[in-house]
Amino acid sequence: MVKISELTAYLNDLLNFPEFAGDVSNNGLQVEACSEVNKVLCGVDASLALFEAAVAAKADLVIVHHGISWGAEPRRFDGWVGRRLALLFQNQISLYAAHLPLDAHPVIGHNAQLAKMIGLNECAMFCCYDGVQIGVRGILSEPCSAAALCAIYEKNLACAGVVYGDGQRMVRRVGCISGGAGHAGLDAAIDSGLEVLITGEMTHELWHQARENQVAVIALGHYCSEKPGILMLSELLNEKFNLVTEFADIPTGL
Repeated sequence: MVKISELTAYLNDLLNFPEFAGDVSNNGLQVEACSEVNKVLCGVDASLALFEAAVAAKADLVIVHHGISWGAEPRRFDGWVGRRLALLFQNQISLYAAHLPLDAHPVIGHNAQLAKMIGLNECAMFCCYDGVQIGVRGILSEPCSAAALCAIYEKNLACAGVVYGDGQRMVRRVGCISGGAGHAGLDAAIDSGLEVLITGEMTHELWHQARENQVAVIALGHYCSEKPGILMLSELLNEKFNLVTEFADIPTGL
């Protein structure tokens, strides 16, 4: 068992929160409903389903990528927000969120882990968001098709990936930006000379830009692209604090 103040101080330092002051997520401890932690339940999204799973698992702390506090919201604690908070407080379960800091962490972050899954070498950060680089790019040791890369992720993340562009062209220069890379991510991939961009979502307005610049895009689904960092965080806390940690897989299909 560890004090929640000690655990959150460790996480805040590990994830280097001050560097992400511009993140719309209110990173860190969002709900404090206990003073000590013995069991942690990790998940991608703060939701009633995840909190119900935490109650069933008798967890003291829930750690997520997408929390319930963003900017100035919520402003009222009624309706669905109230139901979520009530379940946490009634069962003395605290909530901790790490958004961009978990995308960008160079070791346990989503993008670092996505790069590791396919064996990227010579890795470097790229794609600047609010002054901080959050993506990871690198080079494959051997040429590989985008379709084959997608198959690796489907096996490791239990996702249904989609390849946009030429899935059979042999490539080596690959970048990873979890969630929604958007225009900034695709622009950064093009500027970096990448042949494949791995992300969560592909949008209509990006299709022609990617095609015209010969960048294949692998869309793993927003949810699945943001599982790796949470899974690593769960393992890390188990090893460092000897806590019981579990991951609750609640896919959205998106």
